[in-house]
Formats: sequence, C-alpha cells, structure tokens
Amino acid sequence: MARGVVLFHTIHDLFRLEAELNRRGIATKAIPTPRELSSDCGSALAFDPAHLDAVRDAVTALKLETEGIAQVGH
Repeated sequence: MARGVVLFHTIHDLFRLEAELNRRGIATKAIPTPRELSSDCGSALAFDPAHLDAVRDAVTALKLETEGIAQVGH
C-alpha cells in the first residue's frame, strides 16, 4: 500500500505539520524515516497520498522547510 511521507529537518516542524493536518481532518502518523529515504531528524510524517495537495498547502501555509515529500510503497 502506497503512502505519502514528508521529510523534515527538525522534529518540531513535523509536530507543527501534524497538528495542522489533524486540524484539517487529515489523518497522519509520525514514523521513522523509511529506509530508502533519509532525513536530518530521522522521523517522517505519513499520510494518504490522496491528500497530497492538502499536505503541500499546509506546508506552504506554515512556511515549513521540509526535506521533501515522497511516496513509498506500492
């Protein structure tokens, strides 16, 4: 099952995005950074790829600097 993941420089930014997406009714889960990816903070935020546009909007609204947004799994 495919899922989207947001990679971060800091865990603080992960928590900020998680709170904003939950406020918007989008389910998320903090996970260890998937092995095939890498990030400075070692944690990522997983979400349903159907919500990709909303996730990007939230990142922009919060003015977060992420290490990227990727899709993992099949």
